[in-house]
Amino acid sequence: MKKQTPLGRLLSIYSVFFFLFLYAPVILIVIYSFNSNPINIMIWDGFTFDWYRSIFGLATSLTDTSSYVDSTDQLLNALLNSLIVAASATLVATFLGTSTAVALARYRFKLHSFYRLLLFVPMVMPDIVLGIALLIFFVGAGFTLGNSTIIIGHCTFLTSYVFIVVSARLAGMNPLTEAASADLGANEWQTFRRVTLPLILPGVIGGALLSFIISMDDLVITYFISGVDSTTLPVFILGMIRRGIKPEINAIATLMLLFSVVIASAGIYFKSKNTSTH
Repeated sequence: MKKQTPLGRLLSIYSVFFFLFLYAPVILIVIYSFNSNPINIMIWDGFTFDWYRSIFGLATSLTDTSSYVDSTDQLLNALLNSLIVAASATLVATFLGTSTAVALARYRFKLHSFYRLLLFVPMVMPDIVLGIALLIFFVGAGFTLGNSTIIIGHCTFLTSYVFIVVSARLAGMNPLTEAASADLGANEWQTFRRVTLPLILPGVIGGALLSFIISMDDLVITYFISGVDSTTLPVFILGMIRRGIKPEINAIATLMLLFSVVIASAGIYFKSKNTSTH
């Protein structure tokens, strides 16, 4: 075995501290979501599932007297709004992002490079700037703030994420496969459906799952363009934090983390499955 150099040891130590710094807060949130102390959530008082029961209105006698969730109905309504917004925005952004990626990869037209550059702008633009701009646009255009405005707002930047992921997949695709399909008599739609789409499907699925997670977690932009009855889960959690850090917040954050891990794992699974079939 090759002996590790001093620089290699230094990089190993740096890597350990880097990942510790990155994941230690997340691990603490998960641990303290099971803390039975309702007053000071940073002091360990014992193990309990009461805060998870409290979230869904299944509080025990302990949390019946000290529960901090204002309303289970409000929480579930915020979760439903988040799911509706994320699912709708993901469908639209996936269609737009995939179509745009294919068009820019296979065709050359005037202002091609400028149009590609524009797709990166929503990603690098500060969230607060984009949120204020969308709010001014919706109010000026006479839109009623609600789930529809949140979906439109999310599509403005989610499309860029899908575009980048699918474009990366298209860049690694051999264009001769499409030419071969055309030589065999297939038209453009048949070539796309039977050749191009199956090859870029892992990128499409990956972009869709990434968009769904980003939409579920978005706070800043959603805060500006949401209406009274369209509170999403991140905005609901922000409202809870404003009234003090409460034990249920750790439980909700843990559930959101678990959900994100499941979605990401599903994306990796479908990508590896599709890759193995080809």
